[in-house]
Amino acid sequence: MLVATYNAHRGRGARGAFRPERIARVIAEIGPDLIALQEAQHYLRPSREMLDEEWLEREAGLRPLQVTHRPGEQGWRSNIVLLRPDARVLRPPMGLRIGGMEPRGAILAELDLGWGPFRLLATHLSLGASRRRRQAEALLAAMASGAGGRLPTLLMGDFNEWRPGASALGLLEPVFGVPPRAPTFPAFHPFLSLDRIMGHPAGLVPGVEVHDTPLARMASDHLPLKARIDAALLAPR
Repeated sequence: MLVATYNAHRGRGARGAFRPERIARVIAEIGPDLIALQEAQHYLRPSREMLDEEWLEREAGLRPLQVTHRPGEQGWRSNIVLLRPDARVLRPPMGLRIGGMEPRGAILAELDLGWGPFRLLATHLSLGASRRRRQAEALLAAMASGAGGRLPTLLMGDFNEWRPGASALGLLEPVFGVPPRAPTFPAFHPFLSLDRIMGHPAGLVPGVEVHDTPLARMASDHLPLKARIDAALLAPR
């Protein structure tokens, strides 16, 4: 199972032009079974959809996971999860408020893409270290809630944190381990590992890879991060 996370920078490339079709083409390049997007809403019109859903389903084989069902809102607080149309949604997904001065949030979902059930937490953390730590506490609490606490868990998104052991990462590492270094920012010369794909139990995410192509360097200020999930750990026991 191929998953990815991508900060879409509100559809603006390195030169600031609003070109969301480039984001969609990068997603099609990756060809994931599931991708979590951050900053994925129209820059000037927040109530307007940024992504062409018909194009995505036709060219990338993906559709948005409906969270709020409000017109024009493809996700939650500019977080969007795209997944294959045949994916099973095991419980209604939730938009989580995780605090912070910026309108940050997370999407919590229980899914099965054909390999077995798992829990997804897709998020975008704040710029301040103390706020990121509180947000990580909220994510761990959400992970432990209900029957989903027993499910394998994928945590992915833009963490705005590049220092192992610091802030949010320090709190998450006892559960998810130390994420490998994979520089995704800035797209034109990446040296900061701001984007993460982490898994529980250990071994669920054997490794990650930056999707670095000419189109990806133009489409956003972040490069996408992708990972092959060990589907054997998702199989029902």
